[in-house]
Amino acid sequence: MLLAELELWHTRPLAPTRRLSLGNLVLPVDPAPGFGGLLLGAVVARHIPDVDDDLVPDIHRLIDQVEAGGRVLQPRLRHRFQVDRHGLGRSLHQLVGHADVGAGEELGFEFDTHGSPLAMVLGAIYAVERLEESSRHVIAPVLHRAARWHGPVGPSLIAHLAGSAITTLSSLADPRAWALEMLGFPLGTAVPSKREITARFRTRMREVHPDHGGDSVDASTAVRELAEARRILNDAVRG
Repeated sequence: MLLAELELWHTRPLAPTRRLSLGNLVLPVDPAPGFGGLLLGAVVARHIPDVDDDLVPDIHRLIDQVEAGGRVLQPRLRHRFQVDRHGLGRSLHQLVGHADVGAGEELGFEFDTHGSPLAMVLGAIYAVERLEESSRHVIAPVLHRAARWHGPVGPSLIAHLAGSAITTLSSLADPRAWALEMLGFPLGTAVPSKREITARFRTRMREVHPDHGGDSVDASTAVRELAEARRILNDAVRG
């Protein structure tokens, strides 16, 4: 299942000029940062280790400029951003969801890179210009975090970018509904009170504990999920 997509058109290898254009974009950003924000962050995190270190400060400045909606003078960072795609090569990056993964990991990135790492990073940044102003203010910090990431592009990166300890498809697609279900609230429940959240959390914790019949192998995962569900609902109450 396709969750987000970033299509980039860029200068072919060995071409004398460096040009960049956006293609098809599927970038849902609600609830923030959304699958679109996760994909853009992953594209940056995946490719920035191969970008010249001297260019990284200007990359962060470009993110800020795009977030503010300012006019970006071209060329920028050795590339000219344009609309025309004539003569350009194509790269395609996707975030996909898997319906049946035994290990419980439901999200995966697919990178089909045929341009330079810098072009991929710039494409992800310029894609933010296509978003509404309110969304730009949410996604820009995600790109800053991605540009500072040191580690594999996988579940740990998703958790880092999403600000969530749980990285399943359902928890990211609708965190509140997932949290209500995890704590055993009836379908259709509005945001419960903090007291109700605490009571449900304690009940569910007793149920998953090995001393009360819970599976000792799955107990640590269940505890982590219940704690994240409580955090999501408590944040909703405060919000």
